Amino acid sequence: MREMQRAPTIRDVASAAGVAESTVSRAMTNPGRVHHVTRERILRIAAELKYVPSAQARAMSVGRTSSVGLMIADITNPFYFGIIRGTQSQLKGAGLTQLLVDTEESRAIEASTLSRLRNSVDGVVLASSRLTNDELAAAARQMPLVAINRQVNGVASVIIDSATGVSQALEHLVSLGHQRIAFISGPDASWSNQIRWSAATSTAERLGVKLGRVGPFVPQIASGGAAADAVVNDGATACIAFNDLLAIGAMHRFAERGMNVPKDMSIVGCDDIFGADFCNPPLTTITANSEAAGRAAISLLLEEIAQPKSPVSYTTIPTHLTIRASTGRAPVASR
Repeated sequence: MREMQRAPTIRDVASAAGVAESTVSRAMTNPGRVHHVTRERILRIAAELKYVPSAQARAMSVGRTSSVGLMIADITNPFYFGIIRGTQSQLKGAGLTQLLVDTEESRAIEASTLSRLRNSVDGVVLASSRLTNDELAAAARQMPLVAINRQVNGVASVIIDSATGVSQALEHLVSLGHQRIAFISGPDASWSNQIRWSAATSTAERLGVKLGRVGPFVPQIASGGAAADAVVNDGATACIAFNDLLAIGAMHRFAERGMNVPKDMSIVGCDDIFGADFCNPPLTTITANSEAAGRAAISLLLEEIAQPKSPVSYTTIPTHLTIRASTGRAPVASR
C-alpha cells in the first residue's frame, strides 16, 4: 500500500525560503512587517508546496459554504483591484471561493446585502464600509467579519495608513512654498475621508499654513471638475484629493480652464491606482500596497472563522508619498 504523502508544514516553507518560521507566519498574517520581496518569495514557495496555514485548514474544516464575501464600495474604482487580487489569492490557497459584491457607495445596499449574505458565506470582508459604527459592530457579532479601512471597537480590521501619507503630502507641498492648500473631500460617510482630513488639519496647524476644505464629492473622475472649480474659488495654490480619481478629474478641469499643473496649481492624489503615473503630468500620490491589505484581511478572517472567540486582531499597511510631476513650486505671487 502506498504511503500517504505528508502535508507540507510551516517549517518546510521556512526551510525552502531560507527564513525563520516566524517570518513565514508574519508574511501570511501581518504583511506590513515583512519586506515585500521576502514576502513575495515566501508566498510563491508556499503556493508551490501547496502549504495551507493551520488556521486556514481549520477554517476550511468548519466552514459551512467554503465561500467568503468581499464587499467593496465601487467596483469601477481601480483602488479595489489590488484588494480583490489579494483576497482572491489568499482564499485560493485556502481552497475557498470568493463572492464579490459592489455596494455602489450605498449604506442601504451594503446593509441589505450583508443581511442576505449572513447564511450564504462563512465570513465577509468589507472594504471601505459605509455602515455606521453601531451597524458594523452588530454585524461583526453575528458573523465572522473583517473591515478594511475602518476601525470600530470589536471589529477585526486592516487599516491602510493613509493619514501618514497625507501628512507627508502637506510637508511636501509646504516645502515647495505653498501656503494655502485645499483638501478635496470624499464622501462624508467615509471613515478614511475623516482620518485624512484630521491628519491634514493637524499637520497644517503644525506647519503654520492655511488649509481649506471643499466638498464632499463622489470619489469619481466625473466629480473632479466641480472639485477643481471649488479649489480655484478657495484661492489655494495646491490641493490634496481624497483619491486619485478625483485628482485626475480635477487635472482635466484645470487644463480646460487654461491652468498649468503644476505651474499654476499643484495636486496630490491618494491610492496610486493603475494609470496614475500615465497622467499628464504624472500624478503625485499616496502609495499603499492594496493587495497586501486584501491578503491580510483574509488571514484575519480565517483566524476568526477558525477561532470565533479569539481576541479581535488589527493590521496596519504602511503608505508613502510618491512624488511625480503634478506638484511643483508655488506661484511666485503666492510666496
